[in-house]
Amino acid sequence: MKLHEYYSKRIFSEYGIPIPPGELAKTPAEAQKIAKKIGYPVVVKSQVLVGGRGKAGGIRVAKTAPEVKQHAKDILALTIKGLPVRMVLVDQAADIKTEIYLGITNDRAARKPVIMASAAGGVDIEEVAHTTPEKIIRCHIDPLMGLQSYQSRDLAAGIDLPREQWREFGKIALGLWKAYTGSDATLAEINPLVITGSGDLLAVDGKMVLDDNALFRHADLEELRDLDVDQEAEIRAREHGLSFIKLDGDIGCMVNGAGLAMTTMDIIKLFGGEPANFLDIGGGASADKVAAALEIILSDSNVKAVLFNIFGGITRCDLVAKGILEALSEVKTDVPMVVRLVGTNAAEGRQLLKNASMETADTLAEAAKMAVKAARG
Repeated sequence: MKLHEYYSKRIFSEYGIPIPPGELAKTPAEAQKIAKKIGYPVVVKSQVLVGGRGKAGGIRVAKTAPEVKQHAKDILALTIKGLPVRMVLVDQAADIKTEIYLGITNDRAARKPVIMASAAGGVDIEEVAHTTPEKIIRCHIDPLMGLQSYQSRDLAAGIDLPREQWREFGKIALGLWKAYTGSDATLAEINPLVITGSGDLLAVDGKMVLDDNALFRHADLEELRDLDVDQEAEIRAREHGLSFIKLDGDIGCMVNGAGLAMTTMDIIKLFGGEPANFLDIGGGASADKVAAALEIILSDSNVKAVLFNIFGGITRCDLVAKGILEALSEVKTDVPMVVRLVGTNAAEGRQLLKNASMETADTLAEAAKMAVKAARG
């Protein structure tokens, strides 16, 4: 789950990271009041969960009240990369002398968090990593030991940060680490972290991505989810406790178990097909949950066939079959379906589906071939 800039910086501030004074506004009039309160000049920044806001006209500097009102009005009317701007952050403008990048994310290969810094701040860090990777200094963090002071000094030295800023940089790096772990984040970054004309360090932008699997520990943050960035099917899946990701193919997939779901998609591709989604109904799925999952799959107009791959361990195959039939009684469709059931009560489940004239398969390879053939018409 992505957090907007305004709340990411609010979390940073709670952990001692300096941020510019600023508040959120949803109308031009609110923006004017905030600007008057914090003092001019100010920066009016669109709050949408995409990059490239500045190039799209979503970040503007204002030096007077009329400018604030006009900028806020113009920005709130924008749609940036398909997302409507519903609010703006009005921040006090900073006297920027130098821009730095500082971020923490998961390094899955190393199985550790990694903290990164670069003197090429204020730009797309992915582009820097692609074109000039030597400009990014990295240090892996032992999750039990946490960020060590020598690592902060190594980063500061690696990006040629003036020595007089090292102490403050170390405090900010430690604060970012605490924000990252305290929020169960998978990404926490400041881009840019600026050196002002007076020599202070200031986080003028912020971004956080939270681990969905840990949101049960952060009910307050869950409430901040921006539904504009989620597709309707993904929202519905979340409501039913389903793991769902929409893809670009035409074969819908319903599987119990994330690993089995990945294998299913791979085999579909092996036989020349393209999966339309990743969908894991989980263990012990009820008939109602299966029905909801099938409705979500069939809501995708690109789906030309559906493949069910169920291993009945905790999940009983006959309950899955009942869920499929329940969904089909509510959602009329002529999309062909192939079912592979193996495990607990598999025979009962297959019999239920055969009575409904659905195709069944004994192996995953056989089921995938049948689904690809059905999708091709």
